[in-house]
Amino acid sequence: MKERRSMKHIITVTRSRRGLGYPEAYRLAKKAVRAALEAEGVSAPCAVDVTFTDDGHIREINRQFREVDAATDVLSFPLCELTPGAFDPDACERDPDSGTIPLGDVVLSLERCERQGEEFGHGFAHELMYLTVHSVLHLLGYDHVDEGAGKKRMRAREKRVMALLEGENGGTKA
Repeated sequence: MKERRSMKHIITVTRSRRGLGYPEAYRLAKKAVRAALEAEGVSAPCAVDVTFTDDGHIREINRQFREVDAATDVLSFPLCELTPGAFDPDACERDPDSGTIPLGDVVLSLERCERQGEEFGHGFAHELMYLTVHSVLHLLGYDHVDEGAGKKRMRAREKRVMALLEGENGGTKA
């Protein structure tokens, strides 16, 4: 029997406009998406789209889709209804051309990311990876709408993935 080699995840990173800066953001976001998918045991080939933007544009998106007229750090738009911690590829549709499972979209404000990285004392790179991991977990069914078990489970998963990412960086704060 011929063994089929597994396909890789497709992670697309774009910018809403030119001149946003932070060229390292591409590499960091892709690394964080891969780490979150791996930590969650997602072995089926998936597609995740990440868009970098600024506070003005993410505010417009937030107003349009969530009816919240304020900038935010990251927005997640899942395409599958998944159970946290129990990825089921059969619960999702596959892209007929690529064979991947489109998980959804991540929209991240680089301006907010820089400010929060400074405010929290861990820098831009750590904050960008944290927000990316946070958003990918939303794509995988996690949520934190209340202060209960769902939020605790999501925070524990975020910490686990960030520990893996920090381990890859020699224990430093990404």
